[in-house]
Amino acid sequence: MGGLLAPAAARRIPRLNPLKIRIVALGHRMPHWVREVTQEYARRMPHEMPIELIALKPDARSGGRTTEQILEAESQRILSALPTHGAVYALDEQGTLWNTLDLATTLRNALPQGTDLCFVIGSADGLHPRIKQRAEALVSLSRMTLPHGMVRAILVEQLYRAAMMLKGHPYHRE
Repeated sequence: MGGLLAPAAARRIPRLNPLKIRIVALGHRMPHWVREVTQEYARRMPHEMPIELIALKPDARSGGRTTEQILEAESQRILSALPTHGAVYALDEQGTLWNTLDLATTLRNALPQGTDLCFVIGSADGLHPRIKQRAEALVSLSRMTLPHGMVRAILVEQLYRAAMMLKGHPYHRE
């Protein structure tokens, strides 16, 4: 991780294979401010790291189905939205706490190979164990429970911040 703190010229994103960043999120009706924030930071991303947001409708929490049944149904839709190649990271409050440098390192390591990255945000009941097992890692933004719209906005902003760190842009300050 020390390489990220090198002089600005050494931190620039290499002109190698572009990578796509996909966010698969359960929750399709977000407040206007969530859409604005995520669109704004996604628009700012470097062209070699575009963000694609796939919003999936969560299952209804009615009809007498168990949480396990609901998570199972949601996992089918999530699995069908995951890329066929690349690394998957599942957001989970019990996951490893990452800081911005960890995220920037993940981006930097993916760039030379053009490895696509996918981040999964679960529903109100979280993620089915199958999704967690498919993931490279479980990542936590906070030990606090955050609303899904907030997680979406924070994740996109942090992806932008990490990209700016790699480019040597002064957006991020330590």
